[in-house]
Amino acid sequence: MAAGIDLVGLTKRFHHGHAAAVDDIDLSVAGGEFFSLLGPSGCGKTTTLRLVAGFEEPTAGRILLDGVDVSGVPPHKRNVNTVFQSYALFPFMSVFDNVAFGLKYAGCSKAELKTRVGGALALVDMASFSSRRPSQLSGGQQQRIALARALVLNPSVLLLDEPLGALDAKLRRSLKVELKALQERVGITFIYVTHDQEEALTMSDRLAVMHAGRIAQIGTPREVYEEPTDSYVADFLGAANLIEISVLERTVGSTATLKLGDCVLTTSGAVPAAPGEVAQAVVRPERIRVEEHGSAGVNRVPAMVERVVYLGAATQVMLRLATGESLQAVVPNDESAATWAQGTPVHCWLPADAIRVLAPAAGASTQAAESLAS
Repeated sequence: MAAGIDLVGLTKRFHHGHAAAVDDIDLSVAGGEFFSLLGPSGCGKTTTLRLVAGFEEPTAGRILLDGVDVSGVPPHKRNVNTVFQSYALFPFMSVFDNVAFGLKYAGCSKAELKTRVGGALALVDMASFSSRRPSQLSGGQQQRIALARALVLNPSVLLLDEPLGALDAKLRRSLKVELKALQERVGITFIYVTHDQEEALTMSDRLAVMHAGRIAQIGTPREVYEEPTDSYVADFLGAANLIEISVLERTVGSTATLKLGDCVLTTSGAVPAAPGEVAQAVVRPERIRVEEHGSAGVNRVPAMVERVVYLGAATQVMLRLATGESLQAVVPNDESAATWAQGTPVHCWLPADAIRVLAPAAGASTQAAESLAS
């Protein structure tokens, strides 16, 4: 049965007086949800996972498993299991015995053990490999065995600490789709730790972007990608064009008029900055349209093509604005796609719904006011 996880004021300090590895986190994960903790090395995501698993004791706060506080419960008495990046399979045991290892200590009968191991191996499409040793398996096959060994114990929550990290890129792409499909079949709660944004976006029902031991933003992949709350989230999650703008006017309906150099832009998104303030805005590369120089219309910004990179399915166009800001656009390689040569003057169209204004830069209001007055 899938269980929900609630973290309440969860804090972990490894050395007295030092910055917290996990700093006062509040988080709720629903039963049956595929939830990812995403962030760079040192952001606290793995420590959070280890706290939930019971491998670390919290300095403060509570860990609730289906409403029951398990903060002081040892790992083997929590109904959770963990899959690590290093699969830690026993090299001298067969695949069957590796998967059966935990069940033998749980006092299962031979008949039940055989049935449950067979079911777990079938779940990960490895039933025909039961007699092999780990050294006779590929990296992807070993990962499947590690999953089967965790799932055979019927945990209510499965914790996964970068389980695809040791695999090559092509195998990772195929296995992340399989892993999400597996989670949907078994229906249990997955908490997945990764620094790979593509993994988090592809597999998660929701995700939390972490920074310096805290949660910077929580939401669905689409929400976090398209509506980042600040420049850290915008820059970390996917390719992002961060530009400095001034807010000229806010109108009814959370729209605003912005100033980028000498150009006036309109955004239809929420604007957390007041008129006269300087803020950062983000525009994703795939939302920028590169047009011929002189194209008319709102939200058109003049630019020069600096570099063109062929990516296969698309072309990356690096642009330099008159303000000195650099932008990148991703243009699909279809029959209508234009070929932009280096040095070509162009206009960039920044759609109003593609411009996301972030929190204003600290101390920038005075600078904005001086700029607008001049």
